[in-house]
Parts: sequence; C-alpha cells; structure tokens
Amino acid sequence: MAERDVGAQVVIVTGLSGAGRSQAANTLEDIGYFVVDNLPTALISDLVATVGVAEGDRSRIAVVTDIRTGMNETDLDMALIDLHRDGYRTTVLFLDADDAVLVRRFEESRRPHPADQASLAVAIATERAAFEPVRALADVIIDTSELNVHQLRDRLRDAFAGVDSAQGMRVDVASFGFKRGTPRVVDLMFDVRFLPNPHWEPDLRPQTGMDAPVRDYVFSHVEAGQFLTMATDMLDFLLPHYEAEGKSYLTIAVGCTGGRHRSVALAEAIGEHLVESGVETFVHHRDVAL
Repeated sequence: MAERDVGAQVVIVTGLSGAGRSQAANTLEDIGYFVVDNLPTALISDLVATVGVAEGDRSRIAVVTDIRTGMNETDLDMALIDLHRDGYRTTVLFLDADDAVLVRRFEESRRPHPADQASLAVAIATERAAFEPVRALADVIIDTSELNVHQLRDRLRDAFAGVDSAQGMRVDVASFGFKRGTPRVVDLMFDVRFLPNPHWEPDLRPQTGMDAPVRDYVFSHVEAGQFLTMATDMLDFLLPHYEAEGKSYLTIAVGCTGGRHRSVALAEAIGEHLVESGVETFVHHRDVAL
C-alpha cells in the first residue's frame, strides 16, 4: 500500500514499571491525544483504524502498552510495520529509570510489581532484561530518575505538544559533567575536557557557561572554535540522513568535568547553530546548578 499523508500521529508509550508511564499518558491526554491504556501490542494497528485515524477523526492517538499485556519486540515491530505501511507517523516513547529509583517508588507506593518474582529487585531486573529489545526500538527515551512529575510533564510537552505530520527532526542538546556520570540516554556524545577549564579561574568559577565571561574565556581558545565548526559540520551532514531514514528525535550530549562551564558554553553554541539552521532544538543543562 502506498504511504498516505493522513496527518495523524501515533505515540506508543512503553517502558519500565514505575518509570512514569501513567504520568506520560495523563500529559499526552492533556495536550490533545486520544489515550488508550493497557492495550496488547498486537492490537495497536487495529485500534488506530477503529478510532478513525484514517478518516482524520483522530489526529493524535497514544497507546500505553507494557509488561501487563505480554509485550515483546516482535509484536511492537509488526505494529510499527503496519502503521508505517498505512502512512501514519509513529513515535515509540520509552520511560526508563535507575533500579534504585524504581525500588524506592514501589516501596513508597506499596504497589506490587507486575513482574511476579520472589523480590522487588529481581522483578525489576527481570523486566529490564525482557524490555532491552523493546528499548532498542524506541525513538524517544526519557530517563525519569531525576525528574519530578512537573519536570516529566514539561519534557513530554516539549517533545509532543507541537508534533504534526510536517514536523522535521527534533534535537535535544544537553550538557553534563562526567564526574556525575554520563547520561543514560544519548545518540551522540562529545567530550570537551580537552579545553582549558574555567573552574581554575577564581573569577569564573562561580559562573556558568551561560555567562558571557565564561563563554568568552572558552572561545578565546582557538580549539573551541575549531571543535564547534567540526561538530556543527558533522551535524549538518548527519541530520538530513537521519531524517531520511525516519529518525525524528536526536539527543546530543556535551560533557566536561563538572558540567558547569565548557560543556554548557559549547551546548549553547551548538543549539544556536541548529536553531539558525531551522532545526527544532531544545537545550538543557543537567548539572549546571550543582
């Protein structure tokens, strides 16, 4: 069947139990999605047709599917094939979180984990192992370990509130500090620790890469400008090819030691370049306030 421009967006919400699927479903419903929870993956394409997406009655639909439905990567892959064949724009959203965070959330809620195992830790490990192939199919992965419900809602609104069939690629550019660990979710990662560190300049230490003195210090070194040119040239080359292959979201991480100076200045500069190039871009800084 030839691809049709039906003007419809189908978001498949999945991920680990306790990582925020219910909050994601509520947020998507708030921004205009028709949400169906606890649906077996094999029924997704039938559900889309049933609720009238093909006729334009429903321009946005979100389906929540997880371990309770016996979800597996084969069913998800077949559902995506069916939806792509019929011309629907699809996004797989995967919610993840650290094991320790998931344990704490289940203990606080006193709810049983749906993976019936001898202990909560074993249940989480079992579900994580089972969902690794599903995670690999995701277009958007959000790690909710350090997000409260309001921050998760904002991330979801940023990602999905403006989605339509004509939208191009969306890029997230994040700075971080290696001393606090690398991001769990990233497509491209740049290490800018080769640049002189403003941390060792007493006047610059309390400032961040969003402040002009720090930014000027970073770019006073010729290597910073050379890096920025090479990084943006690579992105200018990659983004059209990623988009041609159907990738809608790209996460770029820029890291330095503490995540407050060099990485912030370079992430901001990369984001500015992408915006000027007409790419929908969101810049955020994981460790700038620490």
